Amino acid sequence: MQNRSPNAAEGIDVSRYQGTIDWKRVRADGKSFAFIKASQGQRYVDPTFITNAKGIKAAGLLLGAYHFVDATSVNAAKAEARHFAEVLDQVGGAKALDLPAVMDYENNPGKLNSAAIHEVALAFLTEFERVSGRKPMVYTGNAFAAHFKALLGSYKLWIARYSTRVPSDTTAWRRWDFWQYSDSGRVDGIQGPVDLNVYAGTEAELRQAFAGEEGEEPMTAEEKAAFKALQQQVTALENSRDVLKQTLNEQSAYIKKVDQRVAELEARQAMPVPAWAKEAMVAAVAVNPASPIVDAKLPSSYDFYRLLVVLNRLGVFKTTK
Repeated sequence: MQNRSPNAAEGIDVSRYQGTIDWKRVRADGKSFAFIKASQGQRYVDPTFITNAKGIKAAGLLLGAYHFVDATSVNAAKAEARHFAEVLDQVGGAKALDLPAVMDYENNPGKLNSAAIHEVALAFLTEFERVSGRKPMVYTGNAFAAHFKALLGSYKLWIARYSTRVPSDTTAWRRWDFWQYSDSGRVDGIQGPVDLNVYAGTEAELRQAFAGEEGEEPMTAEEKAAFKALQQQVTALENSRDVLKQTLNEQSAYIKKVDQRVAELEARQAMPVPAWAKEAMVAAVAVNPASPIVDAKLPSSYDFYRLLVVLNRLGVFKTTK
């Protein structure tokens, strides 16, 4: 992904853990935007949400809000999206935010596979857009982003990577919109450490980029239906690709087993005299040592050695002296 721009807009994100914040001092310290925690799961509401939202607006910072996802199923994700929208209604709804509402999905409490994680994320995002009329943004860690398929690339990205090194490209994203680069920053007006973020451009570019968000019209029912149909088609194609990949992997494993079995059988066709057949081999050679009926020096098959043993037990190789 890209490096940060010169004179990029700086911001923070906070929750109840930062306690009481003097937002005017935060603004004076050069911060131009802030994401605040609104909710988590299907019930939790951050107790500082409304106070922080009012303080940010009064201080002149751009306001964003995020929801921390706990869902381990599609239905739970939709319920969480509705809860987030209801909490935002307390400050005027998603349209009252200066920045997109954020789905914070960064851990896997249900130990889901990547396909299930992607479906949970997609369910949350589409349900939130349906009930709020505003397209949300994705927050996630650079490593966790690998779970998301290309379809999520249509959403803006707030990426977490605590380093001076730029975030790595993922399947869904090649660029970030916001980058959380530290979790131990110090900002005037806040006691203790706070997360530090940077926008992909200057403050003027940030304000211009989201200036038209509030005036956008929600999608019509027809547009929503078409969008949903397209999502279903993309999901079906991605699932087909995954099934094909799994089938190819299974076939490859089967071919490997067949090759191993063939190699074993071939080895049985040219094996040295096994210990259990040595007595029969000696007896067969002893029938006519000058011109033996078998050559003990040449490898033979497993079945040949079994035949020698049977013939020896039947007394075929007995000699008279």
